[in-house]
Amino acid sequence: MNQPGSGYLDAAAGLPLHPVAAEAMQAAWQDGWADPSRLTGAGRRSAVLLDAARQAAAAELGVRPDELSFLPSGVHALQQAVLGSLAGRRRAGNVLVHSAVEHSAVFAAADWHRQHGGQALVAGVDPTARVDLAEFVELARGPGVATAVLQAANHEVGTRQPVAEAAGQLAELGVPLVVDAGHELVYGQAPAAAPIFTADARLWGGPAGVGLLVVRQGSRWRPPFPVDEAESGRALGPANVPAIVAAVASLRATRAGRAAEGRRLAGLIERIRDGVPRAVSDTVVLGPDDPAARLPHLVTFSCLYLDGEALLTELDRRGFAVSSGSSCTADTLTPSHVLVAMGALTSGNVRISLHPGVGQADVERFLAVLPEAVAAVRGQAPGSPAARPAPAADAALTDPAPNQDHGPVLDSRGRRCPLPVLDLARALPGIEVGSELTVLADDPAAASDLAAWCRMRGQQLVDQAGLDSGGTAYRVRRLR
Repeated sequence: MNQPGSGYLDAAAGLPLHPVAAEAMQAAWQDGWADPSRLTGAGRRSAVLLDAARQAAAAELGVRPDELSFLPSGVHALQQAVLGSLAGRRRAGNVLVHSAVEHSAVFAAADWHRQHGGQALVAGVDPTARVDLAEFVELARGPGVATAVLQAANHEVGTRQPVAEAAGQLAELGVPLVVDAGHELVYGQAPAAAPIFTADARLWGGPAGVGLLVVRQGSRWRPPFPVDEAESGRALGPANVPAIVAAVASLRATRAGRAAEGRRLAGLIERIRDGVPRAVSDTVVLGPDDPAARLPHLVTFSCLYLDGEALLTELDRRGFAVSSGSSCTADTLTPSHVLVAMGALTSGNVRISLHPGVGQADVERFLAVLPEAVAAVRGQAPGSPAARPAPAADAALTDPAPNQDHGPVLDSRGRRCPLPVLDLARALPGIEVGSELTVLADDPAAASDLAAWCRMRGQQLVDQAGLDSGGTAYRVRRLR
C-alpha cells in the first residue's frame, strides 16, 4: 500500500496501490463485500457502492454510466472489446484491422478470431511506432471489415497514435474503432471519438483485477463468450466492489493533478533522453522527438552489444527497477513485436516509465549508475568467432546463399541476440571498405537487429536469404 520507491522506474507495468485507493478499499470492505445483484440488505449496500463508483468513473471519462462496465482485468476488457465488437458486427463481415504495435492482448484476440474463421489485417508503423494512418484507413475500407483497433499510446515506446483522426475517418466508412486507452488516461484524455475503449486500473495505482470497458450507446457489441448477468453480460461472476471502488478513487486522485504532473515528468524524461546517449556509447533513444507526440512519463532506448534482460538484472542489483522490450531470454526467443515493427534494435532495450514519486535527484542518480551497469554487462559478452573465408564449392557448407563472391562468411548460428550483432561489429572492420561480409544467423531477432545495426553504423545490409540447412544469410557491405 506504499508508494513505490524512487528506484522504481517501471510505472508502465503497473503501480502499487495508491494511498487513496487503499483507504477506499478498506472502507468499501465494510459494506461492499456482498454480491451487488442480490436483493438482501448486504447486496443492496454493495449495489449502492458499485453504482456510485460507476457514476464517478463515467463522469471522469466523459461517458454515460450505462456505457461503462467493470471487468476482471485490463487484458480481459481489451479482448472483450475487440471480440465483442466483431461479434456485434458479424453481418458486416469478419475482418479485423489493427496496427503492428498493439498490446499482445489484441494479437491474442486476433489469433483466436482467425482460428474461428475470421481474418485480421495489420497496418504498419513508421520508425517511431506511429501507425501509417493512410494504410490503416485503406485496410478498413476493404470488403468485410467489421472492426478496427488502435491503441491511444504505445506501451513500449510511448508513441501517441492518431486516434481522433482514425476514428473520424472510420466513422465515415461505418467501421467502429476500438481503442486501448489505458496509458493515455493517466496523463491525457479519454478518446472522445472512439465508440469503444478500455483501460487497466493498475496503470494509475488501482488494484490488479479491475479493467474498464466503455461501449458507447449505438455501438454494435455482443458478448463473444457465454453470457452471465454481471455487468450487462460483459463480465462473469459477481463484481469485486471494493476493488472497483478503489480503482475509481485512484483514477480520480491521479487525474486531479495530471496536467501539472505530466509537465513535471516530461521535463525529467527530456533529461533522460538527452543524458543517456551522452553517458553511454552506442545507444539510440526510440520514439518521437516531439514531446507532444509521446507520453510524458515514458522513454525507451536501446544499447548495442548487450542483452536487455541482463542489463535489467544489473540495474536491479544497483537499485533501479526498469523494463525491457527485448524478449531474447532463455525461455522465450521471440523479439518484441513493437521493436521489430519499428525496425529498431530488439536487444539491449530498456524502458523507463516514471511515477509521481520520482524526482530530479533520482534521475541524476540513474544517469550516473547506467554507464557502470552497461559496462558491466558488455564486459560479460563472450567473444565472437573469427571471420573465416567462404568454403569451396565441394565443402560441407552447401547452402547457396553464402556465395563465394560475397567475401568472408561469419557463422553466428546457434548464438542468441545480441551476439550476432556483436559478431558483425567485431568482424566488419577486418574487411576493406566496399567489400562484403556474409553473416549466418538463426536467432529470430537477427533480421531486425542486424538491419538496425547497419542503419545506426552507416553500413549497408545488401540482401538476406534463407538457408536450406536452417537460419538466414545476411550480406553486409562495409561503407566506411
